[in-house]
Formats: sequence, structure tokens, C-alpha cells
Amino acid sequence: MKRIVVVAAMLALSAGAVVADQNQVKLTQAQMKETGKNAGALGAMIKGEKPYDQATVDAALAKFEDTAKKLPTLFPESSKGLKTDGDYSAGPKIWEDKAGFEQHIASYAKSVTDAKGKIKDVDTLKAELTVIGKQCGGCHETYRLKKG
Repeated sequence: MKRIVVVAAMLALSAGAVVADQNQVKLTQAQMKETGKNAGALGAMIKGEKPYDQATVDAALAKFEDTAKKLPTLFPESSKGLKTDGDYSAGPKIWEDKAGFEQHIASYAKSVTDAKGKIKDVDTLKAELTVIGKQCGGCHETYRLKKG
């Protein structure tokens, strides 16, 4: 009887860990989607689809900065290989090349920090968003998998 209780407790704890890990994946996806949404708002300004708005720029940079701070904790080892919603998932290289991934995070964070205070109009937005976008894209090319 004790053995059954111990096994049941272990299974319950394991199930709880899987749920926690899946919740982490959902939090990561939400963070990345919000970052993408902000990048899209800036892109719309560059394309002339929306007027330049400094408050939107500042809010987007704050979101980018928030993402940069959170990135080191968004992909714990326990989330490796978990299923995701959407068209993309975290690639195994995140964990296989941890040093490279951390370097990408540092480069992204630096590009965001460097952009703060420099963006004053559409031209400076375009220049700085190009740099930030290259950091995002470089990481996505290496560490993100497209499903299908």
C-alpha cells in the first residue's frame, strides 16, 4: 500500500512539473508575440502606414528591453522539446549552444540599449530598427524552428 501511495505521489509531482514546463512555454510565446506586435507597430511607421509616434516608439523599446532582460530565463532546460502553439518552436540549439544563444541575447540587449534616446523621427527609427531587427532575425535563424 505504501508503494502505491509513493508511486502515485511521484506521478502527481511529475505531472505537475510537465504542466509547469508547458506554462513556461506559453509565457515565452506570449512574451515573444508581444515583442513582435511592438516591432510590427514600428514597422508600420517606417512603411508610412501609420504616422510617427514617439510614445509608441518608447513603449516598443521598453517592451524590447523587457524581453532582453527576460530572455535568459525564458528557455529553461526543462522546456526543451515541449510542443508549442503556432508556427514556430524553440530549436534544440538553444540548449546545445548555450554560449552562442547567450551571446545573441547580449547583442540584442545592446542594440536595444543603444537605440534608446537616438530615435527621434522615422529616419532614425528605420536606422535603429534595422539594427535591432538583425539581432532578432539572426537569433531566429539559428535558434527557432518553423513547424511543417
